[in-house]
Amino acid sequence: MSTGTGADSAPGHTSTTTTGHPAGSAHATGPTRSTSPTGSTRSTGSTGSTGSTGKNNSMFSSLKIRNYRLFATGQAVSNTGTWMQRIAQDWLVLSLTGSASAVGITIALQFLPMMLLGLYGGVLADRLPKRPLLIATQTLMGLTGVALAALTLAGHVQVWHVYLAAFLLGLVSVVDNPARQTFVPEMVGKEQLANAVSLNSANFQSARLVGPAIAGVLITAVGVGWAFLLNGLSFAAPVAGLLLMSTRELRPAETQPRAKGQLREGLRYVAGRPELIWPIVLVGFIGTFGFNFPIWLSAFVSDVFHGDAGTYGLFNTLIAAGSLAGALLAARRGHSRLRLLVAAAVLFSALEVVTAFAPGFWLFAALLVPIGMFGLTVNVTANASVQMACDPEMRGRVMALYMMVFTGGTPIGAPVVGWVTDTYGARIGMAAGGLVSLAAAAAIAVILSRVGNLRLSVSRRGVTFVPSPRPRELVTAA
Repeated sequence: MSTGTGADSAPGHTSTTTTGHPAGSAHATGPTRSTSPTGSTRSTGSTGSTGSTGKNNSMFSSLKIRNYRLFATGQAVSNTGTWMQRIAQDWLVLSLTGSASAVGITIALQFLPMMLLGLYGGVLADRLPKRPLLIATQTLMGLTGVALAALTLAGHVQVWHVYLAAFLLGLVSVVDNPARQTFVPEMVGKEQLANAVSLNSANFQSARLVGPAIAGVLITAVGVGWAFLLNGLSFAAPVAGLLLMSTRELRPAETQPRAKGQLREGLRYVAGRPELIWPIVLVGFIGTFGFNFPIWLSAFVSDVFHGDAGTYGLFNTLIAAGSLAGALLAARRGHSRLRLLVAAAVLFSALEVVTAFAPGFWLFAALLVPIGMFGLTVNVTANASVQMACDPEMRGRVMALYMMVFTGGTPIGAPVVGWVTDTYGARIGMAAGGLVSLAAAAAIAVILSRVGNLRLSVSRRGVTFVPSPRPRELVTAA
């Protein structure tokens, strides 16, 4: 399955794309920087806004590019398989063990390789041509799904088989995620970055509407093994799309030669730029503690509402509907603002707390829609902001760090959240995740307001951040 992310991806994570540059160009796509008399590098742009200002910024403008249409079509098929397997995997583990913690362990194993090796995947993405690399990784992901299907359909599957398949999938994703994210700019160019980021998320979330529904029918009618098999076969579509692309129309980024210290160089690069580090920290907290929906929803279905696989599929579909709406709205905006990122993070976290204590089934279900919308807004806005603010030659490592933090925290958060959910119940588990995310969003809102020299303004129009009377330039490391 395609793991985004994208979120992708951790549970509920989606994966998106990166910006590109014309062949041979060495220009950065982020805020312009000038050198002060003291030699420090200063940003002349605002930390409150990054994004494309291209004229062709309609909702579906990226789809006018043939190579991207092939890519998007293949991903649509594969993403549908992704969600089918995700639902089937969670339900299978819950059926075999009866434990939400076991679901958390499965998720943790899938994203443990990203936490441990994610930066190395970014180094490889900067060194190697993206298209052949993606053909290899997508093929390996398909084989993983087919192998799990064979075990399940033969009646020999055990929970450790699912754990192993999740871990192997995570290993491949270490390279696939940054390669896939940094390949999209080679198809669409810098001008279509924000639009492509949003459409990739819309693609993923559209599949999230279809996949759980199909999975629910298959699980009820013929069992989870068929969902695994269809997911494995679905990877033929993205591989075919990659093979059919016109290489003459691509804008390949210059690959970086093998050299010592490239990983450390990437870390220093991010650490010296507040417009990169703080959005990454924010999505790290939300990805670790706020996006554990497989744990919470499975617990609500089995322990609170006493439902079945169809109910679990319905809950995932409702979150996907909200996420799709958020992705399409982001595609229409065509830009990414850090203020929007913080506001969406606060609303997403607060809604999780409120939803955790919803007294009835339908109120709980209805609140999943705005949770999906604001959660997707956080992911897309952070992803596009980080990609636009980094230089092309560093993009693989920066996005690997982004995905490592976003999804790599899951091995820490999922078992903890699973234990809280098993010990204190589904409502307390979900509320705890929302409260941690809310605290992080509030703290980083204050930090970004100081970095961007903003102040809190309360008026009839609402509460917002506005520039302070004395603007201060953002100083970053050279």
